[in-house]
Amino acid sequence: MRPVQAPYPTTRLRRPRQNQQIRDLVRQNTLTVKDLIWPVFVRSGEGIEEPLTSMPGVIRRSVDRIVHAAEEAADLGIPAICIFPYTRLEDRTEDCAGAWDPENNTNRAIRAIKAAVPDLLVMTDVALDTYNINGHDGFVEGEEIVNDRTVEALVKMTLAQADAGADIIGPSDMMDGRIGAMRAGLEAAGHQRVMILSYAAKYSSAFYGPFRDAVGASGALKGDKATYQMDPGNSDEALRLVERDLREGADMIMVKPGLPYLDICRRVKDAFGAPTFAYQVSGEYSMIKAAADNGWVDEDKTMMESLMAFKRAGCDGILTYFAPAAARLLQG
Repeated sequence: MRPVQAPYPTTRLRRPRQNQQIRDLVRQNTLTVKDLIWPVFVRSGEGIEEPLTSMPGVIRRSVDRIVHAAEEAADLGIPAICIFPYTRLEDRTEDCAGAWDPENNTNRAIRAIKAAVPDLLVMTDVALDTYNINGHDGFVEGEEIVNDRTVEALVKMTLAQADAGADIIGPSDMMDGRIGAMRAGLEAAGHQRVMILSYAAKYSSAFYGPFRDAVGASGALKGDKATYQMDPGNSDEALRLVERDLREGADMIMVKPGLPYLDICRRVKDAFGAPTFAYQVSGEYSMIKAAADNGWVDEDKTMMESLMAFKRAGCDGILTYFAPAAARLLQG
């Protein structure tokens, strides 16, 4: 539908932009603290807060410090926190058994957070890359990242996280058929209330570099992930993947990365109307931080403008490392 308007000067399009009050009244999209999910990194040890060189302002935390972060999120009104584990290279294995160990750092963190801040939503990551000696999201056999055997392992990982108290499962692996298998496993185990936020359209992207440092995967990864993550040149495929995951039982879907793929966010939201999220990934975050640290951009204004872009593209929520800083600005 095209807007109807009289010619100039009867219509002056600057009139509704003349002051902040009218701009607020006619604004189409609004960003709130309730739109944010804060990704955090957990590691072994106690009393540890370890800064990440490639992600200024982001730290790895031991479980006790993750609880402090969860309390901070709750105090700021952030509704959800997402846990990613850091695993040392010497602790990774080919069988990836640590991924479904009830006592791994993720599951310990889930229990600790739910004990301290029970109303905060806890989201997890489901993929084998942080436990795999090969750095891949699935088992490697010869030169192939195998699908069906990986899906069986991902279901075990899902159930371990659900048993620990996770509210939202975040499958980021991009294996075929994993959403249906996870949903069936959750139903059979009595976890009907556990939600799945599927990384349905996850691209094989260069923007993940700092994240792989954060979880200890950079040195482990052999080859690339192009055989299971999406080709950046494709967009119709994203709609097929989203439709598949919704039919298999995903409650919400994710587009990843975020800003370079806002067109995908818009197409997905328009096509399906399902709860749609985007991940403002590590490379996006670090570029803004680096530019701000060099005085090239205003960090707060650039951060907030980037987050508003997701809302304008149709996203219902955003995973972002800026969540605490954005929350403080939004709350004045």
